[in-house]
Amino acid sequence: MNTLNVRKDSCDLDFLALGAVVHRLDPGVIPFRKARSLDIHVSGGEYNVAANLSDCFGLRTGIATAMVDYGIGELVQARVREMGVRPFYKWFQHDGVRGPNIATVYSDLGHGVRPPVVFYNRSNEAGALLKPGDFDWAGIFKAGVRWFHSGGIFAALSETTSELIVEAMQAAHAAGAINSFDLNYRAKLWSPIGGLAKANQTLRRIVGNVDALIGNEEDLQKGLGIAGPEAEAGPSNSKMNPDTFFQMIERVVQQFPNVKMVATTLREVHSTNRHDWAAVLWLSGQRYVSPTCQLDVLDRIGGGDGFAAGLIYGLIAGRPPEEALRLGWAHGALLTTFPGDVTMARLPEVEAFAKGGSARVQR
Repeated sequence: MNTLNVRKDSCDLDFLALGAVVHRLDPGVIPFRKARSLDIHVSGGEYNVAANLSDCFGLRTGIATAMVDYGIGELVQARVREMGVRPFYKWFQHDGVRGPNIATVYSDLGHGVRPPVVFYNRSNEAGALLKPGDFDWAGIFKAGVRWFHSGGIFAALSETTSELIVEAMQAAHAAGAINSFDLNYRAKLWSPIGGLAKANQTLRRIVGNVDALIGNEEDLQKGLGIAGPEAEAGPSNSKMNPDTFFQMIERVVQQFPNVKMVATTLREVHSTNRHDWAAVLWLSGQRYVSPTCQLDVLDRIGGGDGFAAGLIYGLIAGRPPEEALRLGWAHGALLTTFPGDVTMARLPEVEAFAKGGSARVQR
């Protein structure tokens, strides 16, 4: 069976992401209706992976995205620079009133029995205006890119964003890069543009160009229309049961033989701040399962992107698959202990936890 062949020659970029950047307003544990102050996080399902790979893992990364010439755009640009990510911007002029805009995501942290609540203002979003032809892929990939990544959130923004993903993936393949895609199925985003049927049609077309797929059970079922396993009683039907996911993977690769890797996190939510956490990897027919740990969660947003970054780093660095999976599992776990959507972890911390480290005081 084919496996992932990551380029080992000299490349200008180790990793390039395509997606929309957003700013997330966070009132902490206070619900928005009672909020008086907010933290601002710069985020994006695709950008987060590039930021994590640069800041924690030391890779050369880039983001192809829309940028707007107003104050929010300047804020986002500063954070992108801070994380060491090279930008490839398609510029839009703000009219001073209506946009186009950098989208706003609203998300409190929740606490205990009260879950986080997430809602959006993606009205007149610059990222949704991106279309094929907006980026010089031939020029970007000519300098060498090992890994290209995009995701289902960006694909859901408009008719043209999904076409742009396909255009970029075809250029990436022609240049010898690995294509990865995080399904990130969000019903709220797909609902206004055709719902489940549109999501299936769009995402299946994209996944036909993908080498490495990231997505949980719901992503595979709803995003790709892959039938789930028959329901079983008892602990074998637990959300932490890797066999359930591996059964679905077999169905995915039957329909998409181009897919060489599928991975996801397994999460059992006991309360907003207490989760069981594990991860699984299917790579070229082999199955790998991480340890399970219990998380004391500060901010769960971005944990899945943290997992993807650690796993991709391990594979780019040539680590054995089991070790790459543990790095993703460990980095995703650590990311939930920080406020915001991108990493504040250091590689030695990730390595230590991946090897079985503890939360004992480091002196």
